[in-house]
Formats: sequence, C-alpha cells, structure tokens
Amino acid sequence: MGYNFAMTSATAKRRFAWHYVEMLAAMGLGMLVFHPLFGLVAEGTGWAGTYARDDVSAMAMATSMVVGMSLWMWFRACSRAAIVEMAAAMYLPFVVLLVPLWLDVISRGFLMLVGHLLMLVTMFLAMLYRRSEYEMHHSTRLPRRQTTAEAG
Repeated sequence: MGYNFAMTSATAKRRFAWHYVEMLAAMGLGMLVFHPLFGLVAEGTGWAGTYARDDVSAMAMATSMVVGMSLWMWFRACSRAAIVEMAAAMYLPFVVLLVPLWLDVISRGFLMLVGHLLMLVTMFLAMLYRRSEYEMHHSTRLPRRQTTAEAG
C-alpha cells in the first residue's frame, strides 16, 4: 500500500505529521513515567536481576513507550485496530533484534539505538497503512461542552 503525498491536501499532511509528533511525545512521556515504575516493581518483587538483563530491559522500555502511546491514541479516539497495529509496529524492531542479541552478534547499545531508530520507521509505515485515520481530525474522549444554541 503506497502513500502519495501529491494526492492529499495540505491539511491532511499537517494532521498526519502532527499525529506522528503527538505519538512521539506520548512515547517519551510513557518511557519517563512507566519505565522507572517497572524498575521499582522489579526491585520490590525480587526480579531486579531479571529486569537488568538486556533483553528484558529493552522489552520493558518498549512496553513503557507502547503504554504511553496507546493511552494517547485511546484518548484521541483512534480505532482499536490502529492502536494494536501501532503497538505491534513499536515492538517489532526489538523482537527482531533479540535473536542477534542472544547470539552475541550485537551489543545492548546497538539493540537500543537501532531498535529505537527502526521503531520510528515501523511506526511511520503503520501510519501509512492506515493513513486516512491519521489524516483526519481526531476528537478526544473528554465530554464535549454544549454550546448555548445546542442547550436550548
């Protein structure tokens, strides 16, 4: 499924780009909030040694970003399918890189750097797959205020 920027309006392009930026911010916030919490839970439950493993730590970090992004997409009233596809797109690079990590072909640093860079690409591809959803105006799940005309 290709993406033809010439076929879309400037507004649709801006919405698409803004949605991408919103998701990056939500991922960053998710990583800042949830990743330390995961570490505290691991420490408090005696799983600190397991959590310190490169593969577990990388997947926990990916999970913290997926949680932040998924919550934001839910709040912005995105479809369930779009949220699930985006979550899969975010995990995919790390899952693929786990095998070379386990075989000692790549280092933890390589896993984290390349995993995050590839995540940006796979997210963009997931957005292209469902581009009409990312180009449209999204409301939020906050209750809408009634205007005076609607109220009476």
